[in-house]
Amino acid sequence: MSAEKTAAPCSVALKPLPSGVEAFTRDLERYQFYHLGRLLGSPPVYTYQALARTLRDHLMSDWMNTYVARDQPGKRRAYYLSLEFLIGRALSNHVLNLGLDEVSREALHGFGQTLENLAEEEPDAGLGNGGLGRLAACFMDSCATLNLPVMGYGIHYEYGMFRQHIENGYQIEDPDNWLRDGNPWEVERPEYTCRVPFGGHTEHYHDKAGIHRARWADTNDVLAIPYDMPISGYRNHVVNTLRLWKSAATDEFDLNEFNAGSYTEAVQEKNHAEHISMVLYPNDTSENGKELRLRQQYFLASASLQDALRQWHTAGNSDLTKFAEHNVFQMNDTHPSIAVAELMRLLLDQEGMQWDAAWAITSHCMAYTNHTLLPEALERWPVALFQRLLPRPLEIIYEINARFLREVAVKWPGDIERRRRMSIIEEGDVRQLRMAWLAIVGSFSVNGVAALHSRLLREGLFRDFVDLWPHKFNNKTNGVTPRRWMAHANPSMSALISSKIGDGWVADLPQLEKLKPLADLKNTAFHADWRAVKRANKMRLAALVKAECGVEFNPDALFDVQVKRIHEYKRQLLNVLHVIHLYNRINRGRLDGWADRCVLIGGKAAPGYVMAKRIIKLVNSVAEVVNSDPDVDGRLKVAFLPNYRVTSMEIIAPATDLSEQISTAGKEASGTGNMKFMMNGTITIGTYDGANIEILEAVGEENFFLFGLHADEVETLRPHYQPMAYVDKDPELREVIDLLRSGHFNLCESGIFDMILDTLLSPHDPWMVLADFRSYVDAQERVSQAWQDEAGWTRMSILNTASSGFFSTDRTMVEYNRDIWKLSPS
Repeated sequence: MSAEKTAAPCSVALKPLPSGVEAFTRDLERYQFYHLGRLLGSPPVYTYQALARTLRDHLMSDWMNTYVARDQPGKRRAYYLSLEFLIGRALSNHVLNLGLDEVSREALHGFGQTLENLAEEEPDAGLGNGGLGRLAACFMDSCATLNLPVMGYGIHYEYGMFRQHIENGYQIEDPDNWLRDGNPWEVERPEYTCRVPFGGHTEHYHDKAGIHRARWADTNDVLAIPYDMPISGYRNHVVNTLRLWKSAATDEFDLNEFNAGSYTEAVQEKNHAEHISMVLYPNDTSENGKELRLRQQYFLASASLQDALRQWHTAGNSDLTKFAEHNVFQMNDTHPSIAVAELMRLLLDQEGMQWDAAWAITSHCMAYTNHTLLPEALERWPVALFQRLLPRPLEIIYEINARFLREVAVKWPGDIERRRRMSIIEEGDVRQLRMAWLAIVGSFSVNGVAALHSRLLREGLFRDFVDLWPHKFNNKTNGVTPRRWMAHANPSMSALISSKIGDGWVADLPQLEKLKPLADLKNTAFHADWRAVKRANKMRLAALVKAECGVEFNPDALFDVQVKRIHEYKRQLLNVLHVIHLYNRINRGRLDGWADRCVLIGGKAAPGYVMAKRIIKLVNSVAEVVNSDPDVDGRLKVAFLPNYRVTSMEIIAPATDLSEQISTAGKEASGTGNMKFMMNGTITIGTYDGANIEILEAVGEENFFLFGLHADEVETLRPHYQPMAYVDKDPELREVIDLLRSGHFNLCESGIFDMILDTLLSPHDPWMVLADFRSYVDAQERVSQAWQDEAGWTRMSILNTASSGFFSTDRTMVEYNRDIWKLSPS
């Protein structure tokens, strides 16, 4: 360690490799023939691997030069801690960012391959599940494009959450072995391996100066081995790093047990260690699942903080009291919040600091992003489990809490109830650690991810803390990267836009405002080109739906799409009720103002989430009945797309006409799928919730289909909610409920949807689905009317794209940096 601390930073700049077609082809041949040992005519996966390695070589000079420029004393850096990074495929993204599209295509011509075909050989990186992980990936893209010194830290999961397929309408989970053929983009860095402790006990002693100290003894250590992934900026020669930790056992095992023939017992610690990075987000409905998830969170936090401290020392820094001046850690949701206690442990036990100095550093370099308004989604851990796995961090949390509660008591003398609410330790039959509370107490910044979300946090979930520290709380509305979600995912539309306003918008999305004059109805030629692009994209999605679902989508019909994690608050149920309503209209001959519609729903349900999995079954059952009914005659098609992922969304977003963002108001933190759709000219039907509100303000009410109760109306209604009253007074809703009750969609599986009906009709339904049914159906009628005005719909579509500039993660990252990180571009 001492040698590392005194090592001088490297100052050699690497020259970029030649990027002409001839040189690129030569590199491609070298990898295919001499490295992989595959001749022309071999399966295309080998040409993909050769191309990926060739591109990685071209990234390497920028990657190393970026590192050297930042590895200097006094350089301020940010570290983004996230259990998920849903980066999707990397090949096409790097080709775009490096500006090597034409070179790659020409070189591949000699191999009899196309860039598009080879891109299909790359699996989606199984490092995330939903919006949280995709947001982290978009953040990393924008930080590189803005040349901000931000390093991502995550876990090198061997298996993604799961691959979803559908059997008899039910979700079936398969292992997502995304690393089966290796990952050509990653670089193993074994020289930076860390040890992460678990178990054992704490010993207290006094050092030579008589200062009280603690050591964590008799631990079962796990190795954290880093694998680095390059994150390229858009044509700016900047490559940031995403460092992923893989767990491994130490070389130590019980030789006596092995020699006695107990091989299984001797190597069980190795297996136990490797489980930590085996699977993304284990099912935590069991006690073993909870323990593994806590292990993952601590493993990420400890390895990442040890690594950041190592980088601080090796860059030539020596005065730890200045650590917070030059380092900031952004915790992506509550999962990494144990980092607060772990940094304290490292500063106290490893660096020899005393409490006040260590706390001054920790509380000035930790920042916390909250992504949920659902109290049950905040991390809470049983104290007993924490004591067994992490005894030393638990001691530190106790001390943090004791000192914090003294501050609360000074502010509100005698207010025992407030102290109980604010305590990091929740008392009860099973004492729990409130990890979100730990994150707030230990952070200098706490932000929500949309204007409404941040306001509701301040007024509700975190109100006590806002009363104490109002200066900590701020909003940073999410965004998405236009490189991935427009330039890459929708090249035809991107080319059309660039032909009119130039291509500066790719790195400066507000330039899309220049499209607004082209939305005018008099621009018939541009409108026709816009519709042609959209129709071509719809044909591509129709082909995907046919291949994956066996359902024929008519590209001239309205494509009505809801793709996201399956959860009751996102209200896929409301969407299904509308589909049943449309089906019922057809069967009853009520076709006035009809517009043909293709409804696509996709998303994964958590393996232990019974209701979400039953909703998937309902979607598939309704789809089977609707699609096989000859009376429907193509007016309505329904499909559930299995295994929804980043790659699917790259096809879906450019092709969608209507985006369903229909969560119960006050429950969606932000939403980012709504932004991807908007950028691609999709019109939103949505509630006044999350980032929908800011989308509505940006594009105008006339270009957005708003419906439903607002958040304050939901809370006002909640104590008096009587869903049967809505059924009784709305004949169309009653017909829908009667169809469900009759078993029309489950004739051979009696009673399987009773739990859904019971929830819908319960006055305790927290999502209040039926309260918004009539408003939703009326809004959908407005959609049908608007769809039949081709010119008017095209105008709305263009204006949605033209108004989407605010929703770039480039803007989000500028705000994080301005208000929280305060980094200087290299």
